[in-house]
Amino acid sequence: MKKRLLLPLLGMILLLSGCSKWIDRGESITAVGSSALQPLVETVAEEYQSKNPGRFINVQGGGSGTGLSQVQSGAVDIGNSDLFAEEKNGIDASKLVDHKVAVVGITPIVNKGVGIKDISLENLRKIFLGEIKNWKEVGGKDQEIVILNRASGSGTRATFEQWVLDGKTAIRAQEQDSSGMVRQIVADTPGAISYTAFSYVTNEVQTLSIDGIQPTDENVSTNRWKIWAYEHMYTKGEPTELVKDFLEYMLSDSVQEKIVPQLGYISISEMKVERDWQGNQIN
Repeated sequence: MKKRLLLPLLGMILLLSGCSKWIDRGESITAVGSSALQPLVETVAEEYQSKNPGRFINVQGGGSGTGLSQVQSGAVDIGNSDLFAEEKNGIDASKLVDHKVAVVGITPIVNKGVGIKDISLENLRKIFLGEIKNWKEVGGKDQEIVILNRASGSGTRATFEQWVLDGKTAIRAQEQDSSGMVRQIVADTPGAISYTAFSYVTNEVQTLSIDGIQPTDENVSTNRWKIWAYEHMYTKGEPTELVKDFLEYMLSDSVQEKIVPQLGYISISEMKVERDWQGNQIN
């Protein structure tokens, strides 16, 4: 009787032991930061996981500042950022390794009812500095301008303020961290204006050309459209094992030539110019 009871028990122990070994083989990493980069990393992570069962890529937003601080502290494996680490106060760039995986164009977006499709850089700057307050002042409807800013830690905001506001800070206004929510609020709010990555633009909102230059991938690649940023995936030191394998997959031809442009980003290989962390064109 006891022998018959021991056999099923032994079998259960062996089964659980086998499951334990399978669970132990599971690997996971976490990538946190830029909401502008998040859709690309999420999409590539899903494809990578489908090809590599037992490997898990956890992707979260939170903004570029969060990504950089979290990877620097060792809390996450990858810090996603629209900014160079050198641009962020409190970040020691010498301890981080930069992996540029794409380029993102950033465009002003407005509610479709404001009545304009083009604006001068000077007037766009004046709007965000609070010097122009009604759309009729720039050829639009007699309607109050409603500014929506990105959160202070946002790499999208830092890029916009660098290239549109000459490094000045936009006036105090409602802030929103999520790129998708920014688009939705602008679409739903009469007179609203904000800015977002090309990858978040839909027909719910109107993009603005600046001094006649359209916000297109081609204009970004030649630097005619200057409001753009590299998409960085930072690691603390050189990546190893799963992190290294995932980053290599991000830079593979299948991702760079297919997924990157499909989602509204620009492949690094398509860029005809290069900029350093201070914004200087270096070729």
